[in-house]
Amino acid sequence: MENSLLYLIVAGVPALLGMIAQGWLKSAVANGQKYRTDITGAQAARQMLDANGLQHVRINRIAGVLTDHYNPSDKTLNLSPDIYDGYTATAVGVACHEAGHAVQDGTHYAPLVIRNMAVPMANIGSNIGLALFAAGLGVQQASQNTMLAWIGLGLFAFVSLFQLVNLPVEFNASSRGKAFLNSSGIVSGDGTGLVRSALYAAAMTYVAATVQAVAQLLYFFTMMSSRSRNSN
Repeated sequence: MENSLLYLIVAGVPALLGMIAQGWLKSAVANGQKYRTDITGAQAARQMLDANGLQHVRINRIAGVLTDHYNPSDKTLNLSPDIYDGYTATAVGVACHEAGHAVQDGTHYAPLVIRNMAVPMANIGSNIGLALFAAGLGVQQASQNTMLAWIGLGLFAFVSLFQLVNLPVEFNASSRGKAFLNSSGIVSGDGTGLVRSALYAAAMTYVAATVQAVAQLLYFFTMMSSRSRNSN
């Protein structure tokens, strides 16, 4: 009963934070789309890239909604239609946030380097780690051997590490994007506040994901510690 209540808290609180963050992001994006700019998101990103000596970074138009991302492997900035073609505060804000990741890559920003290194292990941890952990719990019940579960939990820990390292990466990319938009005069007045709100709301979704990953890790760690003590 105690474990069930603890898991309900661990799962429920981050989920609630995620719902709040997503609702805030949806509202902030909608408000930012009401402010019209003189250039598109793609044009704003191009200006920011060129200003930082990144003329070699290509900007692609991709399908989807808010599927925008920078790909460090092929040095491309990929923007969804609403962002690529949009003449709005949301469009230039998101585009310059992603351009901020390209600038990070170009300057070898340490947290980004660490995050990119953590991606493969985070993928393994999210897919294989939990499976090994679950299998290990079954082995532990049958033989009192907890090694397999601890290995799975160790792999899953990389998911939390990735989320923690990702936070400064995302906040820094937003700071770079906002600074360029302000200094270039692409947005001003109300537009500045709308860009800030949209990017801050987006950052809060990463915060919620980090809270969820860390809370799950701590819950599973507490469970295993308790089982290890009881088996001795």
